[in-house]
Amino acid sequence: MGELGIVVPAVLAGLTTGAIYALVALGLTLIYGVLHIINFAHGSLLMLALYAAFFLKTLWGIDPYAAVFVLGPAFFALGYVLQRGVIWPASHGQDSMILMVTLGLSIVIDNLALALWTSSTRTVDLPYAFAVIDLKLALIPLPRAVAFVAALAAAGLLWLFLARTDLGRAIRAVAKERLGAQLVGIDVRHVYAMCFGLGTACVAVAACLLLPTFYVTPQVGHAFVLVAFTTVVLGGMGSMEGALIGGLVLGVVETLCGLFLGESLGQIGIFAIFILILLFRPTGLFGGKSA
Repeated sequence: MGELGIVVPAVLAGLTTGAIYALVALGLTLIYGVLHIINFAHGSLLMLALYAAFFLKTLWGIDPYAAVFVLGPAFFALGYVLQRGVIWPASHGQDSMILMVTLGLSIVIDNLALALWTSSTRTVDLPYAFAVIDLKLALIPLPRAVAFVAALAAAGLLWLFLARTDLGRAIRAVAKERLGAQLVGIDVRHVYAMCFGLGTACVAVAACLLLPTFYVTPQVGHAFVLVAFTTVVLGGMGSMEGALIGGLVLGVVETLCGLFLGESLGQIGIFAIFILILLFRPTGLFGGKSA
């Protein structure tokens, strides 16, 4: 009973962390599922969104949760403009060049953030940061519970958008067969830009959910994007369901490894799973599906 009293809170904490991982990975897998490229700037855009949420709070007093309604649309627009105005023209539509352009964007964004804000660690002071919810079996920090529910809600809304709207059907058509989509009159460049915008909006929402219990530095995005890549591989490249389930699984694995092996070794389980998936099931849990 004593061991169960330790493991159950750890699993619940892992699920709350995993929901954030899943939300970051959803943006990544959406971009991959349609554009068929890995967005190397994903972590840098997450970092930029964390800084945006931080400054909205410190300069204008906007709560990070309220900032979702500002930064979600703003970063959607940023992603759309980056894809339509920078990535596509610079890459000439070639997948290998798109990879290089997103890598270059990542380097530029990271170094610009370092020049503007230095490497100092920044946090926000919120009245509810240390509030907890008593679930009888465990005490869950309120910000983690809010992040869990909000991340799942955002994932559900994204799924509904892709499944029920005309643009969502166009996105799925382009993901399945780009040439066929063009032949029936779908504007593929617009769909690409919309997908990049949606993926960037996902990291903005994740940043707002993270900020109450996390910190901001110019390097903060790298750790999350490594986990997001692992989540995408675990769930299956391009699979929305896989990204959601994979994120939750990895969150639990990280927390349990931190519990039994020490906090500094918490992520060792994540990368062990990454290696095992590549060795024994490279298509992932839901391989073969697309966004």
